[in-house]
Amino acid sequence: MKRTCALLTVVAIGTLVVAVGPLPARSAPRYADDLISGTASTPPADGSFRTGPALAPACSGVPIKTTDDAAAVVAEWPAGTTFCFAKGLHRISDTIRPKANQVLAGNQGAVLAGSVPLTNWAASKGDWVTTGVLPPAYPRTGQCEDNQANICYLREQVFRDRKHLKRVATRDQVAPGTFYADYAANAVYVGDNPAGHKVEMSKTPTAIEPGGTNVTVRGLTIEHFATPPQGGAVVLGPGWHVYANDIRWNHAVGAMLVNADGAVLEQNRIHHNGQLGVGQYSTARGVISANEVSKNNTDGFWIADWESGGIKTTWSNGGSVSGNLIKNNRGVGLWSDAYDDNRTFADNQIIGNAADGIRYEIGRNGVIEDNSISGNGFGTGRGSGRSLWDGGGINVNTSSNVQIRDNIVANNVNGIAIQSRTRGSGPWGRNVLRDIVVASNKVTMRGGTTATGMVQNSGAAIPAGAVKLDNNVYILDSLAADRFQKTGSWYTATEWRGTGQDVTSVFTLGKAVLDATGGITIVPPAR
Repeated sequence: MKRTCALLTVVAIGTLVVAVGPLPARSAPRYADDLISGTASTPPADGSFRTGPALAPACSGVPIKTTDDAAAVVAEWPAGTTFCFAKGLHRISDTIRPKANQVLAGNQGAVLAGSVPLTNWAASKGDWVTTGVLPPAYPRTGQCEDNQANICYLREQVFRDRKHLKRVATRDQVAPGTFYADYAANAVYVGDNPAGHKVEMSKTPTAIEPGGTNVTVRGLTIEHFATPPQGGAVVLGPGWHVYANDIRWNHAVGAMLVNADGAVLEQNRIHHNGQLGVGQYSTARGVISANEVSKNNTDGFWIADWESGGIKTTWSNGGSVSGNLIKNNRGVGLWSDAYDDNRTFADNQIIGNAADGIRYEIGRNGVIEDNSISGNGFGTGRGSGRSLWDGGGINVNTSSNVQIRDNIVANNVNGIAIQSRTRGSGPWGRNVLRDIVVASNKVTMRGGTTATGMVQNSGAAIPAGAVKLDNNVYILDSLAADRFQKTGSWYTATEWRGTGQDVTSVFTLGKAVLDATGGITIVPPAR
């Protein structure tokens, strides 16, 4: 990335000189306007972040009518065929497995649904019941926010007039807006009178999966699939291009890249899925770009620490997650976990997620740059907290050779949290925290116990020089407040500089203003 330098003009505040030396400049981050107010990551009001089926081109190919068995039609035609799903609702009872180079495209208004209508209701002690619609009971997988009831793993969702009903754990909890599934009795109970209403239950596990390589999926709405935990409604394979779709209201993951080397997932609207918006596993050079990933984890998976929220990638190398809007997910916004290597997270807008904005955990050779990250980490529940152990706008956990640079990190539960934990060994040997560089970021910390710094446990001491923070800008509520932490000790800005960290960084109470080239000037507070 080409970088230039802009001089920084500041003044002394109190007894602390708040600027030393130049700060590298960069092109202005998208939507950045005010680093103090926390609106730096607010998407544009004009709707210019464009995703979804309206972006897909018109389709010309083999038609698939709403009355067709789509999986059977696709299976009949050779590799390279383009299919055009007609406008309307397509009930998908069998997973579609396209051959190499096939295209699955939708005409405007084409919806693939994995649900079935529920009928034959009868009144039952103040509720309504229908029978004979559930599958046999199946094993429990995943971890739930409510680890007493443990019902998030159950795959069948119920919708009333397209509204997602909340699952409850027992028959006596049924109330308006809820449902209960009794698998032993093969009965579904709802708390609202279904007469005159459209009630549906998700049933088919997966909409689309490989098949062959180099498949294109575009212009479709994909909803109501009974995906198992960690399973995707759309599963990408090698060389797949999945773009301009609306993937929503599926039980587990909206889109999964699995052994999907070179796959591209872009410009999709992925929202209100039960566990996670996007997942990636064992994939080289995968690209997840320009998607809107929002309001996922509707079905109660563990918010703080089990694969819920926006995007999670594991056991993958190369490729990038870039230019996405990742907003209001009930979990981590963007999470790399378990042996990701050489990954780049860049130019994402990460806003209001319940856990960390970005978490880079047990990985190596990562680059986290040019992201705008605000308002993350304020969720409550099992395992949630406010310390550096709980995370922050950016959280690096027991990883090596990670560069964190040129990010705007504003008003998260913490700023940048560097964690060294005892995490055993893996394919690269013992998992340790090493070679972390945090530079040229703009970090706003203005309340509560918000901090930036390092924590370690007794079995994973951080060696001298393993973590280096410098040349950052910190916008603070008080220069006398303890806003920095190093392995259990708290520091003011002056004291923090005395530890050898951030020795050329800027600490200010003022407003950080970006100029047209991305340079930054600190405007002192009015007297």
